[in-house]
Amino acid sequence: MPIYEKIIDLALRRNIFFPSAELYGGFSGYYDFGPIGAALKQNIISAWRDWFVRKGNALEIDGANTLPEAVFEASGHLENFVDPIVECSKCKAIFRADKLIEEKTQKTIPENLSTKEFDELIVKNKISCPACKGKLGEVRKFNMMFGFSVGPKGEERACLRPETCQNIFIDFPRIYKTSRQNLPIAIGQIGRSFRNEISPRQALLRQREFTQAELEVFFNPNRTETEEFEKLSNYKLALQPLGSKKISLIDLKSALAKKLLPSQLIAVYLAKLQQFYESLGIKNFRFRQLDEKEKAFYALAAWDFEVESELGWIELVACNYRGDHDLNSHAKGSKQNLEVMDLDQKVLPHIFELSMGIDRTLYILLEQAYREDKERAYLALKPNLAPIFVQVCPLVAKDGLPELAKEVQSRISCLSSTYDEGGSIGKRYRRADEIGIPYVITIDYQTKEDRTVTIRDRDTMTQKRIKIDDLQNVLYCLYSGTDFSKI
Repeated sequence: MPIYEKIIDLALRRNIFFPSAELYGGFSGYYDFGPIGAALKQNIISAWRDWFVRKGNALEIDGANTLPEAVFEASGHLENFVDPIVECSKCKAIFRADKLIEEKTQKTIPENLSTKEFDELIVKNKISCPACKGKLGEVRKFNMMFGFSVGPKGEERACLRPETCQNIFIDFPRIYKTSRQNLPIAIGQIGRSFRNEISPRQALLRQREFTQAELEVFFNPNRTETEEFEKLSNYKLALQPLGSKKISLIDLKSALAKKLLPSQLIAVYLAKLQQFYESLGIKNFRFRQLDEKEKAFYALAAWDFEVESELGWIELVACNYRGDHDLNSHAKGSKQNLEVMDLDQKVLPHIFELSMGIDRTLYILLEQAYREDKERAYLALKPNLAPIFVQVCPLVAKDGLPELAKEVQSRISCLSSTYDEGGSIGKRYRRADEIGIPYVITIDYQTKEDRTVTIRDRDTMTQKRIKIDDLQNVLYCLYSGTDFSKI
């Protein structure tokens, strides 16, 4: 069975994620996260917040999901936030033209080609309807935004945001004025985004409602040097520059000297992003530089942070140098001057963006953490990401062991834990392994005699006896990354 199918099967069986409105047959492009998935997702979000907000000194906001249509008219989304679609003349099924061509040619097709170019590629590659083999019609552009009227009379048009960043851009003047910080200033937000995808598929990888974590760095384009660059100058990025089919490990200093990256500031934030994913345990990644036809309409330069998957290279983070497009557009749309004083200069800040898909990151974590051996399947998640940190089990559900086990659990209540006394201890170990619980504490008859318990390590299945009085300190060490063999 392919790994993707194993992950979907595991997700459904163990309440990680599943189709929304399943009772009514499901709702295409929408997924709910069960208790295990919600905990894992929150741990990813907490890791992002710790890395970029707390340690990275970014400011975090929480903006509205719904914004006036005027915001998206100014930003260019009403005109440019489109996908190419094509309809079958026979069965009337609708498909994304770029994806159809990619599946046939096994080549990446930019989604912002002209409709004429798409039509020519469909004819050249003799592509017909995948459903009925009928002839495809002409390609047209489809705006993916959800729009609606607000108020009892429908007097105001609004849209669900297709990305979380517009809140940050329009809130910037107030935040900059009140935060008493100088440029560069990073503002982040985690929240829901909404896109009317033509053909949602591959579970969490292409949804109509999803969670993003976006970081927007506002900076003076005349001052892009940063103190952090010297500390990171020898750190190597996995870069795939324009025109190259290979991934090269290039240190920041060399990347700047070769003009592969435009500034110290952008180099530093790409390094921070790669380090973040390394801290999650993610492997096999690259920064693929996008050409003129691939990058978004607002980007001066762009890199996609992609991870190799069984399904191909999956984009997890869009890294866009947006220039002054956003503040300039909103200055015109709102008829307000959005320039700010940066020390002795009055400037309209430029913006560098890290736009991360949380749900996609969760899927990749599951795929890369999935392990199988002759006895079991398990998720080798890092302890700080695991949905539950420790499971407490009485060896048997009698002779006072359950009561003693619950006493032990109450002692570690500040850590994420669960209790399980159903079935054999072996089956309970397997259930814990399958959802990535790093450690299982077992209370047995020896516990009654000497107040010790066993701790079992998920990855190695080795066990050690620990005094109950030492248990909390030992678990804190394990949570902080101490190797199990060293406790």
